[in-house]
Amino acid sequence: MQRKFIDCRAVRSDNNCTVAIAADSETELLEAAVQHAVAVHGHTDSPELRQMIRGAMHDGTPPLDAPSRAA
Repeated sequence: MQRKFIDCRAVRSDNNCTVAIAADSETELLEAAVQHAVAVHGHTDSPELRQMIRGAMHDGTPPLDAPSRAA
């Protein structure tokens, strides 16, 4: 199984979050990312949020340099 990650640096946010989360399973990564989105960014846990997070997942590990932010 390949490691997966999500990187807040790639998403525009009010607080310019620099957190990146990685896990060995998509399920584990999704749960951690949802908790982060709710606790830090004030999102509500919803099917739409979970789908958005799934779409932002990448294979591998987060890069050391910040990726370009989405518009």
